[in-house]
This record gives sequence, C-alpha cells and structure tokens, in this order.
Amino acid sequence: MAEEKVDENQYVVLARKYRPQNFEDLLGQDALVQTLTNAIQNNRLHHAYILTGIRGVGKTTTARLIARALNCTGEDGKGGPTIHPCGVCDNCKAIAAGRHMDVMELDAASHTGVDDIRELLDSARYAPTNARYKVYIIDEVHMLSKGAFNALLKTLEEPPAHVKFIFATTEIRKVPVTILSRCQRFDLQRLSVETLTQLFAKILSKENIPAEAECLDIIAKAADGSARDGLSLLDQAIVLSNGNINTETVKKMLGLADRSQTLSLFEKLIKGDMEAVLSDIANQYTNGATPIIILQDLINITHDLAKVKIVPSLLNSTSLSEIEKTTFTELSSSCSLGILSKIWQMLIKGISEINMAPSAVEALEMILLRIAYSASLPTPYEILNEVKKNSSLIGNNTNITPVGSEKKNKLIETTNTNVNANVFNTVEDFLHYLEGAKKALLEYSIKNDVCIREFSDGHIAMNIAPTIHQDFIMGLHKLLSDATGKQWEIEIIKGELGETIAEKEKSVVEAKKKNIAEYPLVKKILEEFKGAKIETIVRKNLENIAETESEEISENSNVTYFEEEE
Repeated sequence: MAEEKVDENQYVVLARKYRPQNFEDLLGQDALVQTLTNAIQNNRLHHAYILTGIRGVGKTTTARLIARALNCTGEDGKGGPTIHPCGVCDNCKAIAAGRHMDVMELDAASHTGVDDIRELLDSARYAPTNARYKVYIIDEVHMLSKGAFNALLKTLEEPPAHVKFIFATTEIRKVPVTILSRCQRFDLQRLSVETLTQLFAKILSKENIPAEAECLDIIAKAADGSARDGLSLLDQAIVLSNGNINTETVKKMLGLADRSQTLSLFEKLIKGDMEAVLSDIANQYTNGATPIIILQDLINITHDLAKVKIVPSLLNSTSLSEIEKTTFTELSSSCSLGILSKIWQMLIKGISEINMAPSAVEALEMILLRIAYSASLPTPYEILNEVKKNSSLIGNNTNITPVGSEKKNKLIETTNTNVNANVFNTVEDFLHYLEGAKKALLEYSIKNDVCIREFSDGHIAMNIAPTIHQDFIMGLHKLLSDATGKQWEIEIIKGELGETIAEKEKSVVEAKKKNIAEYPLVKKILEEFKGAKIETIVRKNLENIAETESEEISENSNVTYFEEEE
C-alpha cells in the first residue's frame, strides 16, 4: 500500500497518509476499475465521468487516479494513458501533490455561481500546458446553482478534445438529468466490514501498532462502509489507547455495550424478567453505553434471530460469535416470527421516542417495559381461534353461518344445478345462471331494461326499453343457445316497458322496510332521531322479531342498520 509523501515533522492523519495511489489500492470498486481498464485499452475514453456514493468511499481519490491514468507519460516520458500510472513521471507527481496546472479541482460547495463555471469554461478552450488532457474535477457537483449547471451544458456535451470532466457527488438525485445524460456514471459501493477490517490490519501493521481483532471489527461496523470514517475512528482509538488498541477502549470510545451483555439483555427481555432487564440497563448506562446504541444492538439481534429462524443454516456462519450461536439456538425455539416481528416494530418506533424524550435512558426503560408486557400477547386472530375452540356457544350451534351466507350457498347450488342441467324453466333460473357465469352486463339488462311477459323453456316474450343496447337481442339469443344446446324464440312485444325485475325487487324491499318501520321499538327510534331512515335489512327473518326489548334483539343478532340524514 503506497503512502502519501508528507513532511516528516508534520503528523498526517491515516485517511490522508494511506490514500490509494493506484487502482490496485482502490478497495471495493472492481466494476469501476474494470470499466476504466477496458476503456483505456480500447481507446474509448469518455469525455465526462460522474462518481457517486456515500462519504469516504473514494470519489475524489478515484477522480485523481483517473487524471493520473490519462496523463501519465511513464518513466521514460513516452508512455500513453494507462491503468497503471507510474507514479514517478512529472505529471504523476504533480497530480498526486495537487499542484498540476492542467488538473484543476473545484469545490462546488464554495464555487456555486455561474461566474465560476464561466471562468472554468473560458480556460477550457486553451490546450493543456504540460499534460495530455486538461482535467476538471468538480467535487460536490450537486451544489452548483441552476445557472451554473445551464452554463455547463453545451461545453459538457461537446467539449474540446483535450478536456475531460470528472464530477463527484454524494447527492446524485440533486444533479439535473441533463447533466447525468452527458456523463458516464459510476456508483461507488460501500466497503464491507471484512474489507475495512483487512485495511485497518494492514495499516496498523505498517504503523507497528498492536490491536485486538475484535476491536477492528467493531470500528469497521461503526464506519458504516466508509473508509475515511473508519480511519478517523482508528486514529482516535490509537491516541486513546496510547498505541495499544484493545476492545474495551474502543467500546468506551464509541459508547458501545458489550455484545454478550446485549445478548443477555435480549434473553432476559424475552423471558419477561424485567427486574434483571432494568438492572442490566442501569449497569450498562453507568459503564458508558448510550441508550440509542443499546436499542440499535437489540434491533440487530432481533434481525439476526429472525434470519436464523427462517434459515437455520446461518448458525454456521463465521460472522456469528460462539455466544451468539448459543443464544440464538436457545431462543429460536421459544420466539415465533410473529413475536419477533412485533419486537422489531416496537424497537424501531423506540428510536424516535428516545430522540424526543427528555431522558434517553428512561425512554429506553419504558420501551423495553412495553415490549416485555405486550410483545408476547396473542394477535386478534389467535384470540378469535381460541374463543372458537373453547366457546360452548359455538360448539352447540354448529349450523350458525354468517349473515347472507345461506342465500349465497343456495345461489351457488342453484347455479351449479342449472349449469349442469342447461334448462331454464323460469327467469330466476336464467338470472342465477348469468350471475354464476359472470355475465354482469346481460344480467343488468334483463333486470333493468326489459319487462319479461312470458318465460318458458325455449320461448321468451318481453318489452324492451328504447335505450337498450342494439346487440342485446343477438347476445341473448347466442347465450341461450350455447347454454341449452337448442334454439330459442325471442318475441318482442310493442308498447310501454312496464315493471322490470329490478323495480319489483325494489318494491319488495320497500314493503319490508315499511313493515319493519311499524314495529313499536323501530317506530320509537325513528321518532326519536328525526330524519333517520331504514337503510339496510341485514337478515330476512326480521318478521320473527315482534315487540321485544332491545336486549332481546341484541341476543338474537337480528340487526337493522339506520342512517341519519343531515
């Protein structure tokens, strides 16, 4: 691993000292390196690149490496663009030191205006002084103003042959599509925990600083995929531990609870031992663990345990410690996925509660109390099943069916019979067939647009509405013929339409409503609530309800819905 050359008397942080000096040192970006390698080998270099990713994954470093690769002349001064810059030619040295006059870095955060971009574009017209290409590196490009982006568009689309643009940003969505469409985009990936741990081990080996393997893993996880963040934490750990990094020091520095302690806390929480849970939280808090970190560790444990339940083979993963494997094996049999899902939701919700609470540790205690007393409660579905299983009422009334199911079953039965027999003796038989065959449009027309005068097997006489669809007769005749296997005679009677089936059904319903409205109890309710009306009759056997008390109605489950008009 190459080191950045600096003044020996001046301390340089690890993130700068061990900045990658070639593409081989660039970790976790294999796709980018392969693409650039092929582009250079095949002489297919794009005129503009945009690099995006989280902080600390190497966007600016990659931009400088691309600039060196394009302008390297080799040790003999005769080389061309290469994926392996020599690092010793004048161009490589000047670019690495940040003082090459043809490689200009612009911080868009402090040069956001259109005038800054115009000045840059004016200089782009001139040929490079010493290098092969003029390279413009614009960091945090998303912070440019709208006018600056617009000024850049034309030159970015058709730049001079000697100009290359390299943009870097952490907010790719804020970059206009017109800019993105003119660039070759690379998404730099987060570095894995394993990659960061290996990087830290190499650097500490060069620095001759001993460190425990577990503490490097902790720092790598805290870095969240960022090499720069990880190296900054490593720098801090070196200073804090006075050159001998140990796990306990790192945990105190990061405010972390011991993993075994958190696993023990989770186990006590599952068992509902709240006295031990509260005592454990108090001890961890006193020893420097922060409530939000404890909560995040519990979320991580819940996630890992759920994965182990779904895929038991994950217990053999090398990423799990022995104590994790033992704990997960014990808990996987006692924790259902439903319980783990509820614990997860309550822990996730707890993050915002801790951030808003005046006392974080008190908020954590209340969150865990809520989990202990509610996570294992049965769901409404489980309660309903238990009631059905144990209820003597349901056990003695096996014929009870939901409201309307009797009519539905009868309909299905009749429909199936008619489909098999293919005989329509009445118009009701035909309508049942249409409903079962899902011929909704034809069923609607039979009920609303015609008045059946005669219906027998093979013959229909009817009045039809003038607004009926012109293909109605043809469609009806075809369906009847296909369903019964014989030709039907359809007679159209002239004259007024008359009462349709839908109107007859409505009249029956209104008569029932009028009859129900005369019941003393219902009549009293309608008088009490002015403007109320009977909206829906839920059961057909309401005639069995005579003059009863309201509690008797409740017991018989014969309900009438009312709607009060405004």
